[in-house]
Amino acid sequence: MEVKSYTLAQMKPGLTESFTVTVTEEKMAQFCALSGDVSPIHVDAAYAAQRGYPGRVCYGMLVASFFSTLAGVLLPGEHCLLHSVESKFVKPVFIGDKLTVTGTVEEVNEIFSEVTIKAVVTNQQNKKVCRGVIKAGLAK
Repeated sequence: MEVKSYTLAQMKPGLTESFTVTVTEEKMAQFCALSGDVSPIHVDAAYAAQRGYPGRVCYGMLVASFFSTLAGVLLPGEHCLLHSVESKFVKPVFIGDKLTVTGTVEEVNEIFSEVTIKAVVTNQQNKKVCRGVIKAGLAK
């Protein structure tokens, strides 16, 4: 994925970028190692099945971490400095799910050199699994 280089002057409400990513065993293992979260719902398929899920449930924060990719690589990209990310987890995500991460500029604040981006993650059935609001500073 090529890093975009939007500046504050180029950011306009409605500007949208997106990418797709697949949740893999490897990503789950890497997130487990990085975070130390060994909750059985994420690491034990039998436990997840007992709870009524078809497989291990993906870490919500792994899904939300793709908002960092969205902001730092695509919207606004190179000139981004994250100020805040608010995430809401709507539906569980599972290994093998193909996610589409989309961000749309909602507001541009020229005084504070900050943009507000409405973000959403959908799965392969086009069901919303996570939504967020990203505030990012960037160069004028």
